[in-house]
Amino acid sequence: MAEPVSVTVFNDAGCPWGYSANPAFRVLEWRYGTQLEWRLVLIGLTNAAQEYVDRGYTPLRSAEGYARRFRRFGMPLAPNPRARVVGTGRSCRAVVAVRLQAPGREWEAFRALQFAFFTTTLLLDEDEGIAAALGGVEGIDVDAVIAALDTPAVEDAYQRDRAEARSAAASPTQFQDKHATSDGPVRYTAPSLVFEHDGRRLEAGGWQTIEAYDVVVANLIPDGERRGVPDEPLELLRSFPEGLTTQEIAQLLTRGNDAPDRVEAEVRLLRLVADGAASRTPLGDDALWKPA
Repeated sequence: MAEPVSVTVFNDAGCPWGYSANPAFRVLEWRYGTQLEWRLVLIGLTNAAQEYVDRGYTPLRSAEGYARRFRRFGMPLAPNPRARVVGTGRSCRAVVAVRLQAPGREWEAFRALQFAFFTTTLLLDEDEGIAAALGGVEGIDVDAVIAALDTPAVEDAYQRDRAEARSAAASPTQFQDKHATSDGPVRYTAPSLVFEHDGRRLEAGGWQTIEAYDVVVANLIPDGERRGVPDEPLELLRSFPEGLTTQEIAQLLTRGNDAPDRVEAEVRLLRLVADGAASRTPLGDDALWKPA
């Protein structure tokens, strides 16, 4: 088998753009499988909540933004104003701690924190909130993760992530104006993807569509394998046993450049639930679907 394409994802669990890109990421995982080798780099958008407060953010402004700007992308939301604005640095450290403790499980921890950011009012810059968000993630010791948050090993690894995320100067991402300089250096915004293969490096900075990602991969491995759309959504659920949202499934069932048909996807999933082949767990204003 040829060397896989290395995909570096610059992301932050508290970024709604990064969260809204999940349907596209699921399509890449389905189409290309082990031909893509994923690596998560935590941006650390804000170390403390005061940084957001100084920029004019409020709990109401954040909740309104989710409802007005991000509901159209289809990921689960529950835009209830929090008690206060929260920073993202500590939750990023938690993902790093999981990565050090159980390599590979950082992706599920990151996803759990994303769901918590956008479907709960947990204060995710406090240890109690982070522990609650990670409580259902299999394969990690939540108490050990919380205990490690302030250790030198986690801090060093987190700061390496932050430095890498702030290395976008003179990059294609900056050329496309998909970068940010909110804390000084030119950094990658969430979600930015860097694809590397056989000495070539291609960037898809900031928010992009699945079509953009697919073109990048096709150019890097034109002799690779590309799995098509399945006939039944149950095949998707079995391939993603830890669960998919309705929009993720709708995107996975989309053919060509058609628009995802969310209603049709949901109807087909409800039939699976009625037949006992799948389960539906409410999540925000949507659900997480799993094989029975």
